[in-house]
Amino acid sequence: MTLFSERLKKARKEKGFLQRELAEMLGVRQGSYTHWETGTREPNFKKLILLAKYLEVSTDYLLGVTNIKGERSIMFSFFKRDKEKEV
Repeated sequence: MTLFSERLKKARKEKGFLQRELAEMLGVRQGSYTHWETGTREPNFKKLILLAKYLEVSTDYLLGVTNIKGERSIMFSFFKRDKEKEV
């Protein structure tokens, strides 16, 4: 498994979606979605953005760029870091 596939699976389970349900929401077959969670394939950019939206996480989180799940959390962390530098 890749970091992306691990985070995708974890985020889906945290939101309480079945693979089939999320696949339907994305307009893809369940088999295609399963490949994403097993790490054998990756979604295109449009599907990645939709995944992040439905799972309420950032694309950066899914891709492993950050460990912070949401966009607001990312903004807050930058703000907090800047404030700490001022002190």
